Amino acid sequence: MGEHTRIIKLDATDSTNVFLKELLQSSGPLEDYTTIVATKQLKGRGQMGSAWESEGGKNLTFSVLKCFDSLRAEQQFLLNIGVSLAVCDALEAYEIPNLKVKWPNDIMSGSFKICGILIENVLKGQWVQHSIIGIGLNVNQERFENLDRAASLKSITGHFYDLDGLLNQILEKLQGHLDVMEGKTMAQLLPSYEKHLFRKDKPSTFTDADGELFMGFIRGVSSTGKLVVELEDRISKEFDLKEVTLLY
Repeated sequence: MGEHTRIIKLDATDSTNVFLKELLQSSGPLEDYTTIVATKQLKGRGQMGSAWESEGGKNLTFSVLKCFDSLRAEQQFLLNIGVSLAVCDALEAYEIPNLKVKWPNDIMSGSFKICGILIENVLKGQWVQHSIIGIGLNVNQERFENLDRAASLKSITGHFYDLDGLLNQILEKLQGHLDVMEGKTMAQLLPSYEKHLFRKDKPSTFTDADGELFMGFIRGVSSTGKLVVELEDRISKEFDLKEVTLLY
């Protein structure tokens, strides 16, 4: 990590992603990898608007700015891959067991969600100009009301974690993955992502956009980042984020 990496720490904010977006608008260009960390996030949200529950001071909630020179809009799933694998790499260094990525980019330990990632891309024509990468990692929180599938690093391993050390580790891995990503293709990066894919090749239950249940096997991810599910009679179908929810 360069010593120039800018980390701005806030006691509380509604959302680190929103704060970073507003900072960009008010201050003009910011240094790549500018990071906003909040001790307490008041209105955190996950994919598709779900609320993200977090106790103040026990978890990591932060957003990172990444600027691009040559990332095409149709390749933006590369970012999901890079961020997901960076978080997995960082957590593997702490020996967190059985890390998986629940498509597109929730991080699981076994069957428990420990980390939510929300990536917001700003496009200019067919290029991604910059991305705001929001990461919420459950670290030292031990009780989760209403969330039976959530866990934290501490609830899984019994260890207490230093938040700053963990943040630096994740930022270092993010930089390592994202700095080399622009020259890469989906074909080069998909295999390592698919290796981590949660419930790959296991019979799983999904709901579609209308809330109807169906069964299938996750077989992988398409070159545009859609989830490839094998249905009955060996028919494969691709789904994007708004079309399917995996029900574990």
